Amino acid sequence: MIFKETTACIILLSVLAANGFSQPQEKQGGMTDLQIIGGSVFDTPSAKFVRNPGLAVRDGRFVKYSPSTPTAKRIELQDNDYILPGLVDCHAHYNVKLIGKRREEFHVIPIQYLANGVTVTFSCGEFRPEEMQKLRKRIEQGAQVGPRLINSGPYFGRARPTWRGIKPEEEIRQEVDFWVAQGVGGFKAKAISPEELEPLIDQAHRHGLTVTGHLGSGYRNSVNPRDAIVMGIDRIEHFLGGDAMPATESAYQSLPRITPDMQSFQEIVQLYLDRGTWFDATITAYGYFGECGEEYDYWFDERELFTPYIRQRLQSRPPSKPMELFERIYRAKQKTINAYWTAGGRVTLGTDHFSNGNYLPGFGAHRELDALVRSGIPPAEAIKIATINGAQALGIEADHGSIEVGKSADLFVVRGNPLEDIRRTRHVQQVMTGGSLYQADQLLQSVRGKLGPANEKEAADW
Repeated sequence: MIFKETTACIILLSVLAANGFSQPQEKQGGMTDLQIIGGSVFDTPSAKFVRNPGLAVRDGRFVKYSPSTPTAKRIELQDNDYILPGLVDCHAHYNVKLIGKRREEFHVIPIQYLANGVTVTFSCGEFRPEEMQKLRKRIEQGAQVGPRLINSGPYFGRARPTWRGIKPEEEIRQEVDFWVAQGVGGFKAKAISPEELEPLIDQAHRHGLTVTGHLGSGYRNSVNPRDAIVMGIDRIEHFLGGDAMPATESAYQSLPRITPDMQSFQEIVQLYLDRGTWFDATITAYGYFGECGEEYDYWFDERELFTPYIRQRLQSRPPSKPMELFERIYRAKQKTINAYWTAGGRVTLGTDHFSNGNYLPGFGAHRELDALVRSGIPPAEAIKIATINGAQALGIEADHGSIEVGKSADLFVVRGNPLEDIRRTRHVQQVMTGGSLYQADQLLQSVRGKLGPANEKEAADW
């Protein structure tokens, strides 16, 4: 235990094994719901940990702390406990590919994210957008435990299974309007044509929403990120783009050859700087298919969350062979993200990982942090990338991304200073979202053995 109870009330919330239930915050006049004292807290403006001056929470938000203010509950941290803002995953997926096609999973994966200190997720392209909307509403209503979910709706482009041909501009605009009315918080383009992307960006901006894109080199009517930036896109996923990615071949083929000393690389970086475009490197998404070095070690065996039926199927699979191309991409991305960040580029954290039975979403946020630091980015700056940068990129920095009075009470606690070893963020002890506090190990225990179908009959629906 990293804190002790100091009132008759028990601070930890019990978690239902099925899908969780977020206990409402107590509301008593003149009282805070919770006070946290002791330990150190990450100060975002200075990018340093400072001694915790005291944190207070009322109605799900941080309020000014005063030791004389009565509180319903108080927790006391140890000297070696470190409090961080909740992580923001700008490229989250709630889907897995265990049997057949990729599909969203709505009960275990939200818990996985939250148990890892991820308190905001942008679901970057959805296969079942209507069901993802329902998940968001359950979380918002307190009927299910999970991070804040910002829906993207379906993919815009040929990545959507039902997308056929080139959609006319008016249809694109009408579809944007429809999904805005459903409550999406942004849009994701993938495998989209130039004539489709431009109205998507324009119509989303009319609603005050952002657009991100998994784009290409221009090859086969794809869109080079350079051209999307000129169109006004807000964020780019995976590839910086530019002339270093010629339209004569796919982005995957050219990416391993890109080095920071290339003039074409420097030119595209300058375009990002000039336009203020955000870049989500998703470094580790490619390493999963490569050699999988020590940065991919397990600190919790994620496979324990699968049902016994799925674990048995996974054990019968032959081991996958590392893909040389993706290993080369992984190494190239580490070099280029360092140069991009050093030049002043705006970077966010995104995991972009669906599970095929080895690694799971949520845990990947800490692998991405590790990869950023291994790329040469200082740990304090990597933490900012994973918190306030993501909130700013999504346009939610007024509520998320740092521990400040007035913001949503999102945080997680680890043992040991992550600035000395970024891998310490992996060992989450407690996590708070919107003022509700949970034990990370209890969250994971509540969904152990529940991910995936339980038998052949259930597998038919997967």
